[in-house]
Amino acid sequence: MSLKTRALAHLARREHSRLELERKLAPHAQTSEELENVLDVLEQCGALSPARVVEQVLHMRRSRFGSQRIVRELREKGIAENLIAEQLPNMKEAEQSSAYEVWRKKFGAMPANAREFGRQMRFMRGRGFAPETISRVLRHTDEEE
Repeated sequence: MSLKTRALAHLARREHSRLELERKLAPHAQTSEELENVLDVLEQCGALSPARVVEQVLHMRRSRFGSQRIVRELREKGIAENLIAEQLPNMKEAEQSSAYEVWRKKFGAMPANAREFGRQMRFMRGRGFAPETISRVLRHTDEEE
C-alpha cells in the first residue's frame, strides 16, 4: 500500500493535522523526504487542512470541555498558534453555557460544604474551564435553575 493511500485512508476516517499524519505514516515511509512530499501534496490538493482540524475539534469538544483544554489539544496536534488565536474568542463566548451544562449533568446541586466545593472545582478545572468561569457557575447555579 502506498504512503499516499495510507494517508488518504486515515483522512477518510477523520481529519488529521499534519503532525498526527506524519506520526502515523512515519513507520511506513522509506525516507523522511518521501513522507514530506506526500504531506505537501495532500496539503496542496486540500485533503490535509489545519482549518478543518480546528473546526472538527471545536465541534466535538466544545460541549464537554473548556477552552483551555481545547487549546491544549489543538497545540498537541501541531496546529499553528494563529489558527488557535482566531477561534479563541468564539470558544470563550460559549464557555459559560457549556460549563454550566457540564456542571449540571455531573452534579446538579450546589456544593454543601468546602470539601464538595473543592471537588466540583477540581472536576471543572480538569475539563479545562477557566477558574473565573467555574466560580460564576458555582455561585449562580440557584439563580439559573
